[in-house]
Amino acid sequence: MIELRHLRKAFGGKPAVHDLSLEVRKGEIFGLLGHNGAGKSTTLGILLGQVFPDAGEAFINGVSVQRERAQALAKTGAIFEAPRFYDYLSGWRNLEIYTSYSAHVPKDKIAEAVEIVGLTKRIRDKVGTYSQGMRQRLGLAQALLPENELVLLDEPTNGLDPEGIHEMRLLIQRLNREHGITVLFCSHLLVEVEQLCDRVAILNQGHKVFDGRWAELESDRRQVRLEVDEWEKAETILRRIGGLSIMERGVVTVDKTFDIAEIVTCLVQGGVRVRAVEPQRRNLEEIYLTITHHGIPPLAER
Repeated sequence: MIELRHLRKAFGGKPAVHDLSLEVRKGEIFGLLGHNGAGKSTTLGILLGQVFPDAGEAFINGVSVQRERAQALAKTGAIFEAPRFYDYLSGWRNLEIYTSYSAHVPKDKIAEAVEIVGLTKRIRDKVGTYSQGMRQRLGLAQALLPENELVLLDEPTNGLDPEGIHEMRLLIQRLNREHGITVLFCSHLLVEVEQLCDRVAILNQGHKVFDGRWAELESDRRQVRLEVDEWEKAETILRRIGGLSIMERGVVTVDKTFDIAEIVTCLVQGGVRVRAVEPQRRNLEEIYLTITHHGIPPLAER
């Protein structure tokens, strides 16, 4: 669905994207991760034809965005940065105006998009009365029209409360699952991307430092949190167990193949009461920090 070939872009001599190549498959939710200034928005701008690369080319469905922009974006919608609307007009009228810029969209198609994003009851109200979450939903409805197959989302949960973030995540999953829409999800909220995306690319200062299934980044070791009555006594017993290292009070690391039941058995046999044993799964935030702060070079330089 998306192919980026050796994209380069600099602003004022400062590189924003450095030799970026990437593929997004049709029908998947793909995550593009990175801190502010990592190159995510520049990449989306190139994909939307709003930023022209210094080198390289972007393709959507095999069509070059740089050479045939209208054809490439014919089935592409986007929430790029914060969605903007006319606050004194209704949500419905806003959608009519924005869709008229690109193509005539029948009213029943607009109504279908509104229903998908859950705004049917409020779509005739002025946008000025909408919450931030409702504005994001309206932006998503706009991105779906007319009958788009690809949606590019730039920080779509920005400014939302926890409930709004949860609702937006479910909505994106529903669009992908029920309507087959391909989603490129750009965010610095790594936990959100972990829950949404199976495959990810991580950008750091314009370089791609990882591209693949995020599970591939997991360490060969995992952490286990222990809750015991006598930690000092437990620590003495744990130090005798092979394949186990003590990280801090109540936290140990073990090999992936290690049987955690062995920890409980040894502690109980040693006279220590075990109240809880909880495996700690590494999240994307920890993985991202490991990559970007420990000198791992960009893929292009390996």
